[in-house]
Amino acid sequence: MSADVNNHSPNDSNPLGRHDLEVIASWIRPGERILDLGCGDGALLKYLREEKGVLGYGVEVNPAKVLAAIANGVNVIQIDLEQGLVGFDDAQFNHVVMSLSLQAVQNTERLLREMLRVGREAVVSFPNFGYRKHREAIAVGRMPVSETLPYQWYNTPNVRFFTIADFDALCAERGIEIRDRRAFDEQGRPVTDDLNLNGSIAVYRLARQSA
Repeated sequence: MSADVNNHSPNDSNPLGRHDLEVIASWIRPGERILDLGCGDGALLKYLREEKGVLGYGVEVNPAKVLAAIANGVNVIQIDLEQGLVGFDDAQFNHVVMSLSLQAVQNTERLLREMLRVGREAVVSFPNFGYRKHREAIAVGRMPVSETLPYQWYNTPNVRFFTIADFDALCAERGIEIRDRRAFDEQGRPVTDDLNLNGSIAVYRLARQSA
């Protein structure tokens, strides 16, 4: 379960090709156990293995991307995330990652609970539907299309359209601790003023709230 938007070519300044992945990689310590949901071709796990010596596993449902991940030397399991993470033990991983795929999940809340069950922390990134350009498109009566929402309304794999403010509210309602939060505009520049309006992509580091 990963959209084509996950596939970006690396460049010299950002070997992972996306600024959200660069942030995610910075949050992961050497030697950790990582589960990457919707891992695509496994580029993030390959990078983390080579640069930080992590023990990583990927989950991917698309057969072609499973083969691409295997070609990248990634341990990958082909399962449908809508079925949950029943095959994994509690706190089995240091981090469970889901980058730019949360919006393609039917049962978002259950998957977040599962991520925080099997991982000590969950890290997610998603396109912000509240981004200024998306609001402008809606204001003139069209569904937004952008670099982070590149599909037309009739062929999009996305089933959830939510904003940074929506996600903050969900975390507050469900007792999910936000340990860090970043946002970037379409040029990959960090956003610090009104993230919900000016952020095209959001990246969150989450944990279960302590009792």
